[in-house]
Amino acid sequence: MSWQAWALLSAAFAALTAILAKVGVQNINSDFATFVRTIVVLVALAAILGMTGQYQRLDSVPLRTYLFLILSGLATGASWVCYFRALKLGNASLVAPIDKLSVVLVALLGVLFLGEKLLFRNWAGIILIAIGTVLVGLKP
Repeated sequence: MSWQAWALLSAAFAALTAILAKVGVQNINSDFATFVRTIVVLVALAAILGMTGQYQRLDSVPLRTYLFLILSGLATGASWVCYFRALKLGNASLVAPIDKLSVVLVALLGVLFLGEKLLFRNWAGIILIAIGTVLVGLKP
């Protein structure tokens, strides 16, 4: 499958995540809900690696790669904790779109730190996403 197909599947699963998590977080602490979700992700990924034979030897991974994966994991954990707390307090239909402001931030960080180049139409789309996020986040 292409990267576009995987990205669309990611969006679909992210939408399901918001709805299912909103229902799931109603009667428990949001941090505990994040903990349960993390265990499920860990077990599911271990099963996928086992079924597909994609495990790697730990010493085959460069230290720099570990550093960035650890930092990414910490950022993921922080994102999940914040996301679940937001879902506990707010409507999923408002929380999820605001969470997707990450699209704008990724574009900016990609340009600033990774040297990625964006065309005018890309910038126009990023600006529209930012404007849409503000409009969705405004109180009714």
